[in-house]
Amino acid sequence: MRFGILGPLRVGGGEATVTAGRDRVVLAMLLLRAGRVVPVEDLVDAVWEERPPATARAQLQSCVSRLRQRLAALGLPADVIVTDPVGYGVRIDPTDLDAEVFARRVEAARAAGAAGQPAEARRHYRDALALWRGPALGGIPSRSVRRRAQALDEQRLAALEECVDVELRLRQAADLLDELTEAVDRHPLRERLRGQLMLALSAVGRQADALAVYREGRRIYADELGIEPGAALQELHQRVLAGDLAMSGPENRTATLVRSLPRAISDFTGRQQTMARLVKEIEEDAARIQLIDGMAGSGKTTLAVHVATALADRYPDAHLFIDLHGHSERTPLAPAAAVATLLRQLGVPAERVPLDLDDRIALWRSELAGRRALVVLDNAASADQVAPLLPTGPDCLVLITSRRRLIGLDEGRPSSLPLLDEDEAVELLGRVAGEERIDAEPEAAAEVVRRCGYLPLAIRLAGARLAHRPRWRVADLADRLGAGPGPLAELAAGQRSVGQAFTLSYAQVSSAAQRVFRLLGLHPGVRFDNRVAAALAELPLPETQDVLDELVDAHLAEEAEPGRYRLHDLIREYARTLLTEPGRADERRAALERLLDHHLHVAAKLASQIESGGRYQPLKLPPPARPELVAAGVAQGTGWYDENRGVLTALVSLAEAEGFPRHCWQLARAVWRSHFNGGHLDELIETHTVGLRAAERSGDEAAVATMLNYLSSAYLRLARFHEAIRLMEVALDLRRRLGLRHEERVTLWNLGVSYSANGNHRRGMECLESARTLTLDAADQAVLVNVYNNMSYVLLCWGRYEEALRVGRLHLMLTRQVDDRRQLANAMGHVGMVRHRMGDLAPARRLLRTALHLKRRMGNRFGEGEVLNEIGVMERNAGRPVQAAALHREALVAISEAGDQIGQCASRNLLARAILDQGDVSSALDLHRRVLADATRLGARYEQARALDGIARCLRDTDPAAARSHWTRALALFRQVESPDQHEVERLLAELD
Repeated sequence: MRFGILGPLRVGGGEATVTAGRDRVVLAMLLLRAGRVVPVEDLVDAVWEERPPATARAQLQSCVSRLRQRLAALGLPADVIVTDPVGYGVRIDPTDLDAEVFARRVEAARAAGAAGQPAEARRHYRDALALWRGPALGGIPSRSVRRRAQALDEQRLAALEECVDVELRLRQAADLLDELTEAVDRHPLRERLRGQLMLALSAVGRQADALAVYREGRRIYADELGIEPGAALQELHQRVLAGDLAMSGPENRTATLVRSLPRAISDFTGRQQTMARLVKEIEEDAARIQLIDGMAGSGKTTLAVHVATALADRYPDAHLFIDLHGHSERTPLAPAAAVATLLRQLGVPAERVPLDLDDRIALWRSELAGRRALVVLDNAASADQVAPLLPTGPDCLVLITSRRRLIGLDEGRPSSLPLLDEDEAVELLGRVAGEERIDAEPEAAAEVVRRCGYLPLAIRLAGARLAHRPRWRVADLADRLGAGPGPLAELAAGQRSVGQAFTLSYAQVSSAAQRVFRLLGLHPGVRFDNRVAAALAELPLPETQDVLDELVDAHLAEEAEPGRYRLHDLIREYARTLLTEPGRADERRAALERLLDHHLHVAAKLASQIESGGRYQPLKLPPPARPELVAAGVAQGTGWYDENRGVLTALVSLAEAEGFPRHCWQLARAVWRSHFNGGHLDELIETHTVGLRAAERSGDEAAVATMLNYLSSAYLRLARFHEAIRLMEVALDLRRRLGLRHEERVTLWNLGVSYSANGNHRRGMECLESARTLTLDAADQAVLVNVYNNMSYVLLCWGRYEEALRVGRLHLMLTRQVDDRRQLANAMGHVGMVRHRMGDLAPARRLLRTALHLKRRMGNRFGEGEVLNEIGVMERNAGRPVQAAALHREALVAISEAGDQIGQCASRNLLARAILDQGDVSSALDLHRRVLADATRLGARYEQARALDGIARCLRDTDPAAARSHWTRALALFRQVESPDQHEVERLLAELD
């Protein structure tokens, strides 16, 4: 380990290798958040707290520079400390930092403890605790550092307490006395440590000392906090007084121990955290009834048996288990029969078991009243079934498993089992099929467990298939799960199958719930809301909500958050199979059309609001069947798009596959603006490619032109200019031939921007002039606004500022006349940019600030970033590079969220210029070089030129020849795209001469 923070700061094996106070604070902050970027603002707060100097950022850069030099002198790599536009970070292997090693060893200890391996757990805990050399980062006075270091100190204490618990169970109390006494002296208010010291003293026969420890704690709690000790410590005190402690060992168990638990399977995995939590709740909080529910195949019974086995020593009088057949092919066990079975397990003769149910329950509770017993009630059908079986004694533990949520029980802590995570799922597959086979094909193994939906039963069955087919590769099973009728057919072994498990759950719900469940299998997304379910099932919303609640209680659906639901992948697959049954084809197609109609109407209505303020609809649609559900979706605003993005993409493909071509291309068009503004270009290309294919197959040439026009916008954002122009030219020819005048103008103004973006401003203006002529002929001011928007932007990029200002003012005037807020923001932004370039700084600043406010209100992240960059340039030119850098960083975040890769290059180029003006040549040079690589890959010639210009500026004082070379390349590119920046580069080259 090359870095140590579990004690005084240690680097490279020494305690004082970094001595400067500020440098130590910065390095400590970076190590506390190793592997992540620490924002500059956080580092400044840590070093200077409430009173940072004006030069704080510059001084911080000096600290980082000194640290890099110091680390290099110690033989550490130069890239340990990395620079990011947001701040700085430490990039090290987890084994290089003692805090990371500590966390991993503690995690291993907890896993071993949960698996019933106390000796192994103790070894890991002690290895972890041995890493500590004192309080974390001792000697660094920064409040920010101390606050984060205290969290590490708390983790050490928690690990120590967990380790002591294990060692007490291993009968090592005598060895713990000194360590516990010292720990209690240092942390007198920590009740768990005090209780552990009392247990250790009692275990070695020093009950009087244990009572003294309690009295001292009670006095301290009263003096310091004004409270009595907690319930757990008071109970422990009473047990010491009574001489009755769990530490008293196996010799106190009764000779008539009843053991009815099933064998705990040896390959149990993936539930260590849940198991550890349940054990802790039972041991520390005396939670005597635990309700474990989950979907079919989630491993409820296995977990309950393992928890019972781990806690068996605490319940020495009886270990009972009964299957209540709540979800099986048998009828659920009646409470009377269940009580009779449990009484027989306790050894009560059959002749003593009463016939009356109330008498049986009374005998059952009487038998348990004086025992410390553990009872597992497995596979419960309902709360009514298990309520009579609950013991009344305080010393019994009851674990109840069910596929339904047992809401009707008056007591009990519920735990709904989640799915396994990928690592746990792969580990389980390896334990069943053989770890060597799984380790040899990790990617295939990951695909298998993904197709199993991370469901334990499915993974066990898949592993069993592999185990019995030694010639199969793991990839063979992955292929079978992904092909054919679906994974359910493959996930079967003998009488066990995932599909059969789901069938039992399906049979337990009402016919109305069964119908909705079948139809939900059509929904292609991970999540859906109650309104979508109502539209799909053609039911009133309140009735739909009741049905969904029933499905959630049966674990056939999961309520991710109020009103929003999801189906497990395999459960959705099972629901789909139900709709393939004979006689359900009409039911399926009608439901699918309702699903498509609902999403299309919401998306189209939102598109009309975003694109035109509601003045016209981009699509002509019949009235919706459920206008109240559509209105509720529209009320969510653009957030509806964000929530349903994946669903909308999948529905476009589903519409094509199921023979709904109109829904297919119209849905793609309706979500275009959301995809474009949000930078979701992959989804835009996918939906419009599918929509284009559907339009072509249906012979709808107008729809073909629409798809081509909007598909080209994604290629424009991706700097694939030639492809964008080609698609627009085809769309333009189609629209002209079909006489679609409005659509022809739309394509012309898009085509003009595309030519300009590719450096051909002249051809771009020709297209825009044609669009303007057509628009003036039609006297359509709403369309003319869009034409002027693009014309002013092209003239701005071309450097024809006088013309750009004239057109921009016309644009601004028209936006006010037609009341188009989106275009008003664009107009103010463009005029502000032109005024800035012309030297009119005061009006430019006012216009840009107003445009920024409007774009933020509308959620136009790309436009927001453009304006922030322009204001940043103004700040840099005014001699305020620190403020400029902050604005460019903010712009980079906004444009990155919009997904515009060229815009990201622009923001990073400008950020590098601001960093250079702050004097950090190395960081600026590094950032420009990275932008050059990205811009070259994208074919973005203007940003390539700006990156080359920036590199030359960084090198001109140290390497004039290299600077000349870079400026020469930049000049050639600026000339290709007809950029006004070429004149500045010509001047700089002349100065070198």
